[in-house]
Amino acid sequence: MRSALILENGMVFQGRSIGSTAPKICELVFNTSMTGYQEILTDPSYAGQGIVMSYPLIGNYGVNQEDNESRRPWAEAFVVRHLSPRGSNFRCEGDLNSYLQQYDITGIEGVDTRALTRLLRCQGTMNAMVTTEPQENWESCLAQIRAYRVEGTVERVTRQREEVFPAEGAVFLRVALMDYGVKQNMIRCLQKRGCEVTVFPASTPAQRILEGGFDGVMLSNGPGDPADNTAIIAEIRKLYDSSLPLFAVCLGHQMLALATGAKTRKMRFGHRGGNHPVKDLLAGRAYITSQNHGYVVDRESVRPEVAEVSHVNVNEGSVEGLLYKRPNCFTVQFHPEASPGPMDTEFLFDRFVNMMKGGKV
Repeated sequence: MRSALILENGMVFQGRSIGSTAPKICELVFNTSMTGYQEILTDPSYAGQGIVMSYPLIGNYGVNQEDNESRRPWAEAFVVRHLSPRGSNFRCEGDLNSYLQQYDITGIEGVDTRALTRLLRCQGTMNAMVTTEPQENWESCLAQIRAYRVEGTVERVTRQREEVFPAEGAVFLRVALMDYGVKQNMIRCLQKRGCEVTVFPASTPAQRILEGGFDGVMLSNGPGDPADNTAIIAEIRKLYDSSLPLFAVCLGHQMLALATGAKTRKMRFGHRGGNHPVKDLLAGRAYITSQNHGYVVDRESVRPEVAEVSHVNVNEGSVEGLLYKRPNCFTVQFHPEASPGPMDTEFLFDRFVNMMKGGKV
């Protein structure tokens, strides 16, 4: 079946329909990863967005339940150059096209994803629609496309009730993890370091955490504009004003910055992929990181009496981490649990654990 990708600037890319045939409006972004398409689809940070995979062959190793980063895929649409009709891997449990159909993700293949990626880099992230509607209906779709906005996504992706994940190994620390769109491997990274992890819905009051006897708090990644989450930011401020060790990633990093007086801004096309170089200014070395964000903390708005910039993006100098003057509090923009290096920055979980141990002595 023929399908079309209609951009808000009026351009149209035509191809073949994959996955669901339901028309979907989304914020169109691109990801430069060569593998990990299932982890990308199930990353809650993509809620409300359509993903263009710049690598041309997608689906070649199939899908399996083990690689899911959350309970379901969250992307609205999926755009690829070529979708492999079958997966070839000993872990394969099904093909990607059936997976997209199962979760009602509308897709299109046969698109020149290199040209589309260049377009999004030059003109910036833009809204789009993937549809199987005939050409005579395309013009009427533009008003809907241009009016679309990603909003209410944290409420959509967060879990509805508390959930406890037991610790592995000998060390036993209790961590409260705020679920703004958490990836499962973030929980596993804490578990294997001897942490019992209690995951809380995004709207949980800070008082519940402060009275829970936890050794530390982690603020997770998540989707959307961080500034939209005013009620959550107010509760984060209460956690910051406590003495509990705090570690925040991605959206959590941005919202903690907002809670302490800094500002965030939308990037032209964001950082999404597994090959982003980040420099640790304090250690004087660089790491290859996995990233997925369209907003960034404005460096000029970070007050020196509150925090110092600890990490920057090597390519364009944007803020990738903050070390707070308040004891036992640090944040990063990238994903230390996503193993791009493959484990270049997992030591940040060790740093968090050591902070919590110090708080117990």
